[in-house]
Amino acid sequence: MQRKYLVDTYRNRGLTFVAGEGAFLIDSSGDKYLDLMTNYGVNIYGYNPATINERLIDQLTKLSVLHASFNNDSRAQAAMSLVKRCGGGLSRVYFSNSGSEAIEAALKFAILATGRKKFLVCRNGYHGKTLGALSATSGETYREPFEPLLWAFQAVDYNDTRQLEAAIDENTAAFLVEPIQGEGGIIIPEKGYLKRAQEVCVSRNVLMVVDEIQTGNGRTGHFTASEIEGLTFDILCLGKGLAGGLPVGATLVSSAISKNIPKGVHTSTFGGNPLAGAGVLATLDFLNEDMLHHVQSTGQYFTSQLHSIKSDVISELRGRGLMIGLEVKRKRDKILQDLQKERILAAPAGQNVIRFLPPYIISREHVDRATEKFEKVLRALEE
Repeated sequence: MQRKYLVDTYRNRGLTFVAGEGAFLIDSSGDKYLDLMTNYGVNIYGYNPATINERLIDQLTKLSVLHASFNNDSRAQAAMSLVKRCGGGLSRVYFSNSGSEAIEAALKFAILATGRKKFLVCRNGYHGKTLGALSATSGETYREPFEPLLWAFQAVDYNDTRQLEAAIDENTAAFLVEPIQGEGGIIIPEKGYLKRAQEVCVSRNVLMVVDEIQTGNGRTGHFTASEIEGLTFDILCLGKGLAGGLPVGATLVSSAISKNIPKGVHTSTFGGNPLAGAGVLATLDFLNEDMLHHVQSTGQYFTSQLHSIKSDVISELRGRGLMIGLEVKRKRDKILQDLQKERILAAPAGQNVIRFLPPYIISREHVDRATEKFEKVLRALEE
């Protein structure tokens, strides 16, 4: 029925899920699948967490949607708590409904603040598929049908601040960068790259927009992946699991940026709705120091277990926290299909990377189960 009535823009993985429980999705036959992709990083709590559901249900019985021209306690508290949690000189939040929308807002805010319309982005980067975000995204498959795209976007190599500085000119508004390239294949830059990039941007009077949509909300064991470099932010984008599994995007800006954004220039009917606000507050409570430590330690354990697998199919293992990419030499999609047959769900990234984005509640027993099944799949492939 779904394939008949929905516009067919997604690959169909051939499974019908009707429920979820903890780290598992449950299909229409009652079979459980260990979910190590969490809807591309959205369900960071897993499924049906009682404490989160209680917060959302409580808000749903009060007020779910309210236009932002009216004040609301849930929205206001979510914005205040998020600004305080992110730090880095950020002072205000624009709420939207997705990561792509967060990027769209960031691009427009950068133009308003600088009066310039050229952007620098990284090769192999991914920022979304709406027109502005797509203009910043690599990949001819996504881009070619819609070119020419918006404004002036120039790509430089990731992890190369010399190229970045050489590409800046008098028309450059901002540099848009991921702390770890997620869709591109879990590509981790050298230590200090973001700080050096920021120094270049500051010296050349260019803004820096940090896309933490996939890396943020605790995914690497820190609330944001970039916080370990001590950045002072111009613009920061969040999304994915920020609102307890509800649709959300957040574009945080410094005071210097916010004073250049006039009323009415960019709005969203559903952005910052009270229900999403309750989800943001629940998320921030959930991501306490104990949980972030669990993400770090479990991620290290998962990585060590994957490292222990000896297979000529594996070429490289990369990751930080519970954002892990395993590059294989061949048959990536078959490996994903065979893992699914073993009731383990993972996602693709880049050209040949298996991506693991587990829920933060994952246990070592879950990791052992996944590693055992993964090794079984690789052994069968080698035979």
